[in-house]
Amino acid sequence: EPFVADEYIERLVWRTPGGGSRGGPEAFDPKRLLEEFVNHIQELQIMDERIQRKVEKLEQQCQKEAKEFAKKVQELQKSNQVAFQHFQELDEHISYVATKVCHLGDQLEGVNTPRQRAVEAQKLMKYFNEFLDGELKSDVFTNSEKIKEAADIIQKLHLIAQELPFDRFSEVKSKIASKYHDLECQLIQEFTSAQRRGEISRMREVAAVLLHFKGYSHCVDVYIKQCQEGAYLRNDIFEDAAILCQRVNKQVGDIFSNPETVLAKLIQNVFEIKLQVISNTDKLIDLYSDLRNSNLLMEFNLGTDKQTFLSKLIKSIFISYLENYIEVETGYLKSRSAMILQRYYDSKNHQKRSIGTGGIQDLKERIRQRTNLPLGPSIDTHGETFLSQEVVVNLLQETKQAFERCHRLSDPSDLPRNAFRIFTILVEFLCIEHIDYALETGLAGIPSSDSRNANLYFLDVVQQANTIFHLFDKQFNDHLMPLIRLVKFSDFH
Repeated sequence: EPFVADEYIERLVWRTPGGGSRGGPEAFDPKRLLEEFVNHIQELQIMDERIQRKVEKLEQQCQKEAKEFAKKVQELQKSNQVAFQHFQELDEHISYVATKVCHLGDQLEGVNTPRQRAVEAQKLMKYFNEFLDGELKSDVFTNSEKIKEAADIIQKLHLIAQELPFDRFSEVKSKIASKYHDLECQLIQEFTSAQRRGEISRMREVAAVLLHFKGYSHCVDVYIKQCQEGAYLRNDIFEDAAILCQRVNKQVGDIFSNPETVLAKLIQNVFEIKLQVISNTDKLIDLYSDLRNSNLLMEFNLGTDKQTFLSKLIKSIFISYLENYIEVETGYLKSRSAMILQRYYDSKNHQKRSIGTGGIQDLKERIRQRTNLPLGPSIDTHGETFLSQEVVVNLLQETKQAFERCHRLSDPSDLPRNAFRIFTILVEFLCIEHIDYALETGLAGIPSSDSRNANLYFLDVVQQANTIFHLFDKQFNDHLMPLIRLVKFSDFH
């Protein structure tokens, strides 16, 4: 607690008898208070001298310890300098020894490598002599547990035999080739058995040995065939194939050194064998769209250009449907549209007839002629407009579905042109064969100027035609324009 002189004096006065205000003025004793102050001042002086002596003693002790520590620091610095010098000398010595060791290692390697090659060549010559003699005595060829070592030897002998002249070594080359084939078959059989047992480590070991054999691709084919056994249990073959690829994708990296190639071959096999056989046309469009839009296949490691690889696979499956798609589409749409119209006219017991030429563009002129010139009897339609909302909806629905199929199945470069061809069919059957025919028939039904009763039937035809044309315009903007928006008009010619 810090010392405050004023508070100390106040407390001293309060404790001194006759020094405070207690008892009134009569009780105040200044002499007693002065005496008390003098005594306390003397006590404080004595206390100050005592504290000052302690401070001087502590300062002397600190100075002494500071000198001792400074001396120790100097000694440690000298010791550190000596140790650092020794470290540098040791580091230089280690570097010198390491250089000598590396040089000696290079010399030993230069001597040992030719020696190892000579030993290996000697062993190969020994095994070659066994094939030359026609009797395989070495344990490596007779012991089935050493098939890995035998495969390594026979693979090297096979390469050597290919360099030998056929006329002198035809027999031994044939024996080596036969053994090569036998070992290859044994390894593939061992791989097959290991796969059925689910021994991933053994499969990896055998696949590594077969990697240098010609039958390595056959090993991959066996793996692909076996991993598909029991994989297609659902009605949705695409979902089954996706699950299969996910399972194999986790496993193939632990078995083969080139997992992306194996997985790509599996997917190619699924596409060309399983998906190729689907002939249900109701599902073709959905299957094609699912394959084109599936991001699942893009997750697999299929090499550097997997997008191009998958696009080619998808196209190879559907090429027979896609190469003449638009011809089939337009032919189907024409037949459906014609059937819808014919069914409507048959329901009205009406036989379509050819009425005049010139079309709607002569509307004003023909009305003028009808109202000013007697042209003989008019066609009596009995108030029938020959326009049907149901027919229009059916035609627009058929065309809408055709636009959707066109969007899915057309090549991007052909999409605008194909969409325009579909649109022209809609124009032909809706606008010309239905709307224009109804207007022509309505015009023919306008009575001559000498007719007594006014017939407003043609105005009903115009009103219905206008309503239908609004639906036609909506389909034009909603379904055709998005497909041809960025194409110039000249591209359609």
